[in-house]
Amino acid sequence: MALFSLNQAINWAIFQQVLAQNNGELSQKLLTEITVNKLLKAALTLLIAYGLLALIQWLTNWASERVARRFRLLIKQALPFWKGLILIVAVSYLLSLFLNLSQGNLIALTGTIAVALGFAFKDYVSSIIAGLVALFEAPYRVGDRIIIGDHFGEVVGYGLRGIQMKTPDDNLVTIPHNKTWTEAISNANSGQLEAQVATNFYFDHTINPDQVIRILYQAAYSSPYTQLNLPILVVMEEHQWGTQFKLRSYPMDARDEFIYKTDLIRRAKQAFSRHQFPYPKRFDIQDK
Repeated sequence: MALFSLNQAINWAIFQQVLAQNNGELSQKLLTEITVNKLLKAALTLLIAYGLLALIQWLTNWASERVARRFRLLIKQALPFWKGLILIVAVSYLLSLFLNLSQGNLIALTGTIAVALGFAFKDYVSSIIAGLVALFEAPYRVGDRIIIGDHFGEVVGYGLRGIQMKTPDDNLVTIPHNKTWTEAISNANSGQLEAQVATNFYFDHTINPDQVIRILYQAAYSSPYTQLNLPILVVMEEHQWGTQFKLRSYPMDARDEFIYKTDLIRRAKQAFSRHQFPYPKRFDIQDK
C-alpha cells in the first residue's frame, strides 16, 4: 500500500511539472473569455443533455415493452448509440464555448490531456475505451444475459464507464467496461430473443431411461413458454451415484428463463410421481 501511494505521488509530481511548463502560454491562448452568458449557456447545455439522456432511457424502456417481442432487443440495443451521440454533441458544444480550438492549441491540449489522463484517470479512460471497443465487438448488448466473473444477469443499461446488470435476485450490479480486458464473458443469447435453458434431473441407476426421455420431451413440448422452432434435446450422463438427464430447450423469451425452468420441472415431476421413479438416496451433485 505504501509503495502504491509513493508511485501515485511520483506520477502526480511529474504531471504537475509537465502542466506547469505549458500552463502559462496555453492558458492565455487556449481559454476564451468567460462571461455570464457563456456560463448560462453551459448550464443550459448540461441540463438539456441530462434531460435527453433520461428521456432516451425512458423512451427506450417504454417502447421496447410495447412492440412485438422480436423487436424488443433491437430497440434496447440502440440505447448506447443515442447516449453516446448526446454526450459527444454536448461535450463538443461546451468545448467550443470556452476553448479556442486552433490547430496549435489542439496539439498542446491533446498532449496535456494525455498526460493528465495517463496518470490520474487511467482506469476510467480504460473503461471508456473498452466500452467503445465493446460497441463494435459486441461481447454484450442491452438485453443480453451474461456472466462476468461471479455476476450473472440481464444487461439493462450501457453507460460511458460500464454496464448495469440486473441479477435474478433483482439486484442492480454496475460492472466497468474494462473488465472485458481481463474477464471471460459468457453470453447466453448474444443479441437474440431466445437463450438455451438446461434443466437437470437425477435418478437411480435402475431407472428406465426411455420413459424418462419421453416424459422430458412431453414436458418441453407441452410448456407454453417453449420456442418450438428451436431444437429440444435430452442428454444423459452416468455418475457413480446415479444417472443425470439434462433437458436442453429454449423459452420464447430469454427473460423467462427461471419461470420456464420451474414450469418444466413441475410438469416433469408430476409425471415422475405417477410412475414412482426412484431417485438417488444420497449423493453429492455439482450442476454443470
